This record gives sequence, C-alpha cells and structure tokens, in this order.
Amino acid sequence: MGLPENSGFDLHAKWPRGERDLITDVPGVKVGHVTLKEGDVHTGVTAVLPHGGNCFQDKVMAGVSVINGFGKSVGLIQIQELGTIETPILLTNTLSVGTACEELTRYMLEGNPDIGVTTGTVNCVVTECNDGRLNDIRGLHVRPEHVREALANAREDFEEGDVGGGTGMVCLGLKGGIGSASRRVEVDGQTYTVGALVMSNFGAPGNLIIGGKHYDTNLGRDERKDEGSIIMLLATDIPLNERQLSRLAKRSMVALGRVGSYCGNGSGDIAIAFTTANRLPHYSEKNILETRMFYDENIDRVFVAGVEAVEEAIISSLYHAETTTGVRGNCYLGLRDFVARYGG
Repeated sequence: MGLPENSGFDLHAKWPRGERDLITDVPGVKVGHVTLKEGDVHTGVTAVLPHGGNCFQDKVMAGVSVINGFGKSVGLIQIQELGTIETPILLTNTLSVGTACEELTRYMLEGNPDIGVTTGTVNCVVTECNDGRLNDIRGLHVRPEHVREALANAREDFEEGDVGGGTGMVCLGLKGGIGSASRRVEVDGQTYTVGALVMSNFGAPGNLIIGGKHYDTNLGRDERKDEGSIIMLLATDIPLNERQLSRLAKRSMVALGRVGSYCGNGSGDIAIAFTTANRLPHYSEKNILETRMFYDENIDRVFVAGVEAVEEAIISSLYHAETTTGVRGNCYLGLRDFVARYGG
C-alpha cells in the first residue's frame, strides 16, 4: 500500500519502494490492528511484531530518539540503555497505555514461564498519541481483549488510515492515523529494506507540505499550535548496531520538517528503530557475542531511505484516512476529500 503511485502526489523519492510499500517488506515483521468505531468511540490498538519468534528469548537490536518528550510511552528507557527490544510494540491512545502494557505483560508471561522466576522481568514497549479530539478518550474503551486481538491479527498485509491505534488521530488539520512505507537499498551487492510505520497525530492546521507544495488545511479553525504527537517506527534487515539505529531514528525529524512540522512545545515526537539482522539471545553460554554493523562513512544511504520511508508513511496515513466525525461533533477531512473539495 503506502502512497499509491497514481495518488497525484510526488515525494521525489531517491530509493525504490518495497514490494508492498509497507514496513512488513522487512522479512519477519508483521502488523495487526483492532479498530473500535461506534458513536463517540474512535480508537484502537496496533501491534507490530519485530519477528515471528519469541522476542524475549531472541531480542532485536534497537535504538530510540525522543525528539520532543511530551509523551507517556512505556519501555523507552531500557531501549536507550540496553539497545534491544524484547516484546511486540503496541500503539494506542494515551489513556490506554496502562491497559495495553498490562495485557502485553500477560502475553509475554504466558510465552515465557521463566520471566520473574529464574530470570528478570520483561520490558514491554507501548507507545501512544492523544486521540481525544475525535475519541471519547475518558471512556477507556480499549480493553485487554483488544490488545490480544491486535497481536493475533498480525499479518504482512494490513490496512492504513483510520485503523487500529490511529483510528481517532488528527494530523496537520486533517484526519491522521496509521501509515506505512518502505525503501529498497543496495548494499554490497545485496538488496535490503528500510520500512516505516507511523501513528500520525501532530502538527498545526495549515502547515501541511507534500512534495514541497503547501496545502492550507486550516479551514477556519483557530488551531495554530504545532501540537499532538507522532510515533515513528523504523524496521530494517540491514545490519546496524544500537548506536547506528539511534542515529537512524533521530533522522526521522527531517521527515517531520518535510511535511510541515516544527516539533512544537506540546508535541510528543518519538522514533524507534530496530534491525532484524542483529539479534541478541536472552541466554548465552558465550560471554562474547558477534554482531555486525554498517561502515559509518557510507551510512547516509540508510538515513536517506529512512527519511523517505517516514515521510511517505505520514502522507500515506492522511491519504488512506476517511473523513471522520467524532466526539463533540468534531469533523476532520481525509486528505483525498480535502483535495477533492479544495483542490490540489
């Protein structure tokens, strides 16, 4: 999916798209949603599985960049300290982080009877954005069974737009949500993939930029603050170490600038990057483990691919989102409806 080539928007990409143009073009990565839409309820859960095995026993190397820290995500500190992810990654609304974290913990305990008994505890990763402009967020509508269903629904093909954790999100004056994209990169005679998935809920109305062109999405609203949040996930099968993954995550800020954000005071902008190529076992008889890394002098191609994938994923989240009327009668147009009504 991603942004269709016939969408009418040209992002001037340098690197080619992956087969699906989704984060799941990275082998092993899967994504699942649960979408809750009824009356004033517009929310849900999205689950990203780094690989098809046991993430606790077989951790992926990772890095994180807290670009602006107005957020309530769980599990980021241990990614910074240890450079690994050991659970699926959940995306949901701000007030559902506790529910999601508890149920993800139960999910991990069921698959790993050693946790908390013969080994340490588990670092669950749960990320969030505030969907209160369209969703009855005080109703706490995300329940434990929705978390389990999102995990069970994880597939290589998945929907974008107002689905899963992105159901109630608003971005740059339009309907936001879940978006994804990927880029193929040639390295040492092999083809690798950098994929991105975002939950877009950021930016001031009137600031949207697509392919260098400005779109006035303010539509008479007196909402000029750059606030909200975005969660940006980057996956790759390129061998990178945790330092390089943190650097890749940090470059996501370039994509935010390209689409019209300046990461305002009230914005929670968080990027997480992981590689499936470097894995660390929870148990090892060896003290010295072998991993691979990228030659730093040539790593720019990876950074460019990451920025392109995040930029397209953001625009794709707007493109696939449907016009939505939510709580308190608030209505936000999807990008396609906006262009049809006001011109491109």
